[in-house]
Amino acid sequence: MPLNKDIHKVMIIGSGPIVIGQAAEFDYAGNQACKALKSLGLEVCLVNSNPATLMTDHSMADEIYLEPLTLTTLERIIEKEKPDSLLSTLGGQTGLTLSMELAKSGFLESHGVKLLGARPLTIDKAEDRQLFKDTMESIGEPCIPSKVVTTYEDAAAFVHDEIGFPAIIRPAFTLGGTGGGIVNNDRELDEIAHNGLHRSPIHQILVEKCISGWKEVEFEVMRDSKGNVITVCSMENFDPVGVHTGDSIVIAPTVTLADKEYQMLRSAALNIISALEIEGGCNCQFALNPDSFEYAVIEVNPRVSRSSALASKATGYPIAKVAALIAVGFTLDEIPNFVTKKTKACFEPVLDYVVVKMPKFPFDKFVYAARKLGTQMKATGEVMAIGQNFEEAILKAARGLEVGVKDLNLPAFVKEGDQKIRERVAQCTDQRIFAIYQALKRKLLTVEEIHEITKIDEWFLWKLEKICEMENERDSCVRHGNDTSSAGMSSPESASPSSACALSSSDCTLSLSGLTRQSLFPPRSFKMVDTCAGEFDAETPYFYSTTGGENEAEEFLNENK
Repeated sequence: MPLNKDIHKVMIIGSGPIVIGQAAEFDYAGNQACKALKSLGLEVCLVNSNPATLMTDHSMADEIYLEPLTLTTLERIIEKEKPDSLLSTLGGQTGLTLSMELAKSGFLESHGVKLLGARPLTIDKAEDRQLFKDTMESIGEPCIPSKVVTTYEDAAAFVHDEIGFPAIIRPAFTLGGTGGGIVNNDRELDEIAHNGLHRSPIHQILVEKCISGWKEVEFEVMRDSKGNVITVCSMENFDPVGVHTGDSIVIAPTVTLADKEYQMLRSAALNIISALEIEGGCNCQFALNPDSFEYAVIEVNPRVSRSSALASKATGYPIAKVAALIAVGFTLDEIPNFVTKKTKACFEPVLDYVVVKMPKFPFDKFVYAARKLGTQMKATGEVMAIGQNFEEAILKAARGLEVGVKDLNLPAFVKEGDQKIRERVAQCTDQRIFAIYQALKRKLLTVEEIHEITKIDEWFLWKLEKICEMENERDSCVRHGNDTSSAGMSSPESASPSSACALSSSDCTLSLSGLTRQSLFPPRSFKMVDTCAGEFDAETPYFYSTTGGENEAEEFLNENK
């Protein structure tokens, strides 16, 4: 079924104002959707209250309404424009909630408008905490011990009588964990439970057992109307469960999972999107016990999510574009791979590199705000870096944050005493990775001790320790005054690049026996992002910069002259 012939005019709801948890990522998704639908000759009607987005550029849609995203406004626009379809899954939580309310009220049906991407029942199964729990149990997917409540008294009774402290409060139908959090005592329970009930549009919260310290793993999955399902990307949080994924450093693909763990969670993600009958993209979040094969489903976003933008750029697989084409009737085996032009969208992307996302926080502007991280998202942006290995990617990401660092040495922490650094390692803040790096560099704490304090996987800590060792080795070379004149350098100072440059590749190690321009400044090269790790020739790839090895960009340009 290449295209539903009943679809001629599609209405897309944007994400509205840029707020924490819902920002440029959804503008990116909306752009892809608009372009995909217009390329099919469909008429696109866009509603978005934010003029400061590319989505509202006059070339993106046939009709653009810069109006408040309210039910009354949308109803008036539908009556005027008379679209035959409404795409619900590309405007974040705002678009999803409004679409569901229009459908449930009967307004869409009465005006002959079909809801694309996800049906109201599908949205309810994923967003309504009790229905979600019931759905997961019906397909044998484990959930964290929890209870859905609509009153504070029921929440308090469940915590006191069954799960105890600490517990997590998750409001239904909110974005970025708004209104929720971890509660450790009755005072916090009273404050957060009441706030969660107020913030939830249906005044419902999920009270669940806290499993802070477990690994948090995400899968971006895709399904079409025929039931074909694939995983687009796996992602792993640097921080354990307890820190909102939007505030955590995220690594793609997963790097610390054994194959059995990976396949177990991948199968669970495919089972979930099939059970929910989502047509398009879906984000599944899991908690994995690091000491066993026990896992639990945290939540599912039945739409293109904030993580979808990261997964798209990390893999070269345009999730929002494919989701839009699926919504209007295409299947995965009919949609071409837009990078190779030879394979189809049903081929799962393969990564031969490592991607690191680091969140950007606004604490330099809000100096009195608490830097402590939890289940409510505080980041207002993010940077993404690609490298041949984790060390290279994390260093490039740190530089990209624009917080005054060239590597993982935060200037303020470099000047602090050992005791203060130890205290900072135990504090879950946006700056904890810099404190951990100082603790490892000064040998204040071992990898095992830091893992015990933070529950961050030892694999990541070993990698940070490796960077420390390489930096110390380089500094030792410079301090001992190795002869650099033969390399055309006039002094050790001029031969001392940032460690982010010198350590940007595992091939770029510094030998104690000598220091040369070649070892300090290896030639730059560009590697390819092609969705298939070189298995098929790519026609429209993109590239990331690195050091050493083949320059794949130069080869590509020569072959396509």
